[in-house]
Amino acid sequence: MRKFINRTNEMQTLEKEFAANRSSLVIIYGRRRVGKTSLINEFLKQHHDSIYFLATEESEEINKKDFQALVAEYTGNELLATAQVDWSTIFKTLVTHSSEEKKIVVIDEFQYLGLANAAFPSVLHKIWDTILKDANIMLILCGSLVSLMKSQTLDYSSPLYGRRTAQIKLKQIPFKYYHEFYENLSARELVLLYAVTGGVPKYIESFAQGGNIYEAIQENILNPQSYLYEEPYFLLQKEVSEIGSYFSLIKSIAFGNRKLADIASAMGVKQTSVTKYLNVLMDLDLIVREVPVTEAVPEKSKSGQYRITDNFIAFWFKFVYPYRAYLERGETDYVLSQIKAAFIPNFAAFVYEDIAREKMWDYASADTWPFRFNKLGRAWTNKTGEIDILAIDTIGKHFIIGECKYTKSPKGLSVLHSIEEKLANVKNVTGIDDAYIIIFSTAGFTQGLLDAAQNNPRLLLKEDLHM
Repeated sequence: MRKFINRTNEMQTLEKEFAANRSSLVIIYGRRRVGKTSLINEFLKQHHDSIYFLATEESEEINKKDFQALVAEYTGNELLATAQVDWSTIFKTLVTHSSEEKKIVVIDEFQYLGLANAAFPSVLHKIWDTILKDANIMLILCGSLVSLMKSQTLDYSSPLYGRRTAQIKLKQIPFKYYHEFYENLSARELVLLYAVTGGVPKYIESFAQGGNIYEAIQENILNPQSYLYEEPYFLLQKEVSEIGSYFSLIKSIAFGNRKLADIASAMGVKQTSVTKYLNVLMDLDLIVREVPVTEAVPEKSKSGQYRITDNFIAFWFKFVYPYRAYLERGETDYVLSQIKAAFIPNFAAFVYEDIAREKMWDYASADTWPFRFNKLGRAWTNKTGEIDILAIDTIGKHFIIGECKYTKSPKGLSVLHSIEEKLANVKNVTGIDDAYIIIFSTAGFTQGLLDAAQNNPRLLLKEDLHM
């Protein structure tokens, strides 16, 4: 049975819009399989006076007739069912139908109407202004093609710009909720699942069937009959043109080319040619540009690095895409052996760092330290060295430095000494002397390190990420 977890803020937004003493126009968008339709269905369970329409890639006329039939059934208007009418007439019939509460109209995969007719957002704009705006109705436009949803509903150039009363960009479920999906699993096991499924509800559901992580990968990703086997193609083919160039770029980053020059060199093209592709992928939230947290002006930093933000996409391009020829030949065991050798040290361990950095915000909210930091990230400059976690309070002049260890054995004093060696460099770069230390470890800590933490209130050790 599918679980509905961690959409509290989004549900509150929808309920607030429903309760508003006015009409509401809500835009919901986000990548495929992230749970948009599930969110809407959960909301509609509490409000039965509603219409849900799923647009298709067919012509506008066919979509109009399907929507017309749905409204005719909802209103009980037999004449509407067979009449030759336009969109405005259908919506007029809908709003004049009496109801006890605010009507909710959902148009899912809205972008297909705009693809079928580029003028459709203008048509809906007129319908909103002349029919829906004062009709005490809640209109939800939902879509999974992010670039099209932005251009058709959110961008300044869209006819619907300025009409929305709320918008929800639905993202992946954070790691801290994973224990609600996978009961009785350790934090270490949950990290591995998160490293592959990346917070996408559909993927989480697929991996909930049991078995260890490698058996699940073999069944759900390496199997050519599995929907995840070619998932990135479906995610990108309708968002971008030149899909081959985008695939080459993502693969380059997945294999460790993080700087612009290195990405361009791996692709065999000029840096100027890569920039436009990077901008599109950043707009789709598939990659992000990071700079050392110590940078005073991040926008102008020459130390920027690009990384893939979607765990599943990163996993697929690192462990599936390069081995497609072997998988097509049925040599799954060989590919799986390559994954087993590199998955934890070269992939999951870095995802663990991401999880730990995100957890830092929760610790700050819980007043774990006597101050709140306002900058959080990594550092990798010549002056600071490689630092997994660096949280800086630029106002009160404090910082927290930390390391993350995805390991099978407890970590000891050597980790603490490694951090202490970097403290002076960080103090020089930031101009801040007041330092705290945090160490994350999936296997706990030696007694020596536990004793050190007991005697040092500025040293915090964390094993369970759910605490």
